[in-house]
Amino acid sequence: HVQTLVPSVRIGVAHGRLDEKELEKVMLQFVHREIDLLVCTTIIESGLDIPSANTILINRADRFGLAQIYQLRGRVGRGEEQAYAYLFIPGESAITKEAQKRLRVLMEHEKLGAGFHIALNDLQIRGGGTILGTSQSGHIAAVGYEMYLQLMEQAMQDIKGEPTEREVEPEINLRLSAYIPEDYIPGIDHRLTLYKRLSRMTAIEELAPFRVELEDRYGHFPEVVNNLMEKIGLKILAKKIGIMHLDATDRGIVLTLDRNHYANTKKIADLASTYPCTVSVTPDYVLKVKLPFKGTADLLTATKKIIEEIKL
Repeated sequence: HVQTLVPSVRIGVAHGRLDEKELEKVMLQFVHREIDLLVCTTIIESGLDIPSANTILINRADRFGLAQIYQLRGRVGRGEEQAYAYLFIPGESAITKEAQKRLRVLMEHEKLGAGFHIALNDLQIRGGGTILGTSQSGHIAAVGYEMYLQLMEQAMQDIKGEPTEREVEPEINLRLSAYIPEDYIPGIDHRLTLYKRLSRMTAIEELAPFRVELEDRYGHFPEVVNNLMEKIGLKILAKKIGIMHLDATDRGIVLTLDRNHYANTKKIADLASTYPCTVSVTPDYVLKVKLPFKGTADLLTATKKIIEEIKL
């Protein structure tokens, strides 16, 4: 049918029942522009990156799930050329209300980084099943999806009688502005994505490539962004050591240690005896340090030095 409509166009076909070599051949032809148009099934949603593909026509778009159609739409526009996605439906009156919602969400979120919002809308449209649905008491929105799953996992372990080690989630209070400003990264979707990536970091080594990527994509970052990354670095170190609270002001730094995670009391005792005028320790594992510490009055540098001193 398509060949009849456009006789001059070179057409290839791709679907899951093709032999592996045939499928590879037709895809390579498409990549090398030996064919102009590919008629295919949803097999192409699986991460194929073809920068030269700039237009996709999706037939019966109402039959696809939101996540699936988002993936299909993402197969084009991977190069520098303007991309187009055409979604064909039999008519708005002929499709279900849920399909209408899915297509509306897809049209509303068309900017780079919209995947997170689309996933949330998908969860709202389809529902989260019994465990996340209305038959459960409480509301997932109150704590967030990931935290809800974490709480569920802990509860299941408690019911089974399995030993659970609660992770320390440090609270870092620095008297420094630390955020990603709008004039540096205008898009709220992009900023949310970066905040999420930072919050998931578990090793200091992850920060260096993140800095390079950020500067490469958006230019030299302002001091408030640098403060944010420094704060994330402190949080990673604090979590590994077992610091529950870190409060830092120009006058001094207060660290509250978790007894269950920090067992090396000799370290902090030695620190207090080495710097008796600067460092003090309370019986309930609270370490108080006056500034300057070891000749350093800079808040971030001094905090790092203290953490280095008490590392296990």
